[in-house]
Amino acid sequence: MRLFVSVDLPNDLAEPVADLQTEFAEASGLNFTDAEQAHLTLKFLGEVAEDRLPTLSRELRAAVDEAAVSPFTVRFDGLGVFPDLEYISVVWLGTEAGGAELTRLHEAVEERTTAMGFEEESHDFTPHVTLARMEHAGGKELIQELVREREPAVGEMRVDEIRLTESTLTEDGPEYATVERFPLE
Repeated sequence: MRLFVSVDLPNDLAEPVADLQTEFAEASGLNFTDAEQAHLTLKFLGEVAEDRLPTLSRELRAAVDEAAVSPFTVRFDGLGVFPDLEYISVVWLGTEAGGAELTRLHEAVEERTTAMGFEEESHDFTPHVTLARMEHAGGKELIQELVREREPAVGEMRVDEIRLTESTLTEDGPEYATVERFPLE
């Protein structure tokens, strides 16, 4: 199973995310994510054997307990890119509020999953929703301009759980399914 740990955006934010993506429609070279499946990834786990699920579930539940994060609000605002504006691989929507709580959750999940043998993240955690991946630099200048000049306010959501999510790769792009939910207390 190809798994990751996420905070999924509610259905009412799909349209504002899709509207924001249309602002980049003229930029060639972008492969847009499905706004209906928009999420914040706390930890990408990769391929996981099914027999590891009970232990993983127990460790994720412990991570949520250790993070000691109560339900909170995330406000989505601002644009960014990875790794930088000169070499763009990902265009993303950032968070204005809720970043500290998301970071605490990420750190707890990271500690528990790396102790299980999952690969440690090689970069600092930046809470974000991926809008598009860049396949070639044809639209680089437009992307740079939009990221520098636009401060879109997309909306907000209440976070009361994290999810273990399965990603199945298809010809039409990835399809996501919730494996388990871990409520914040």
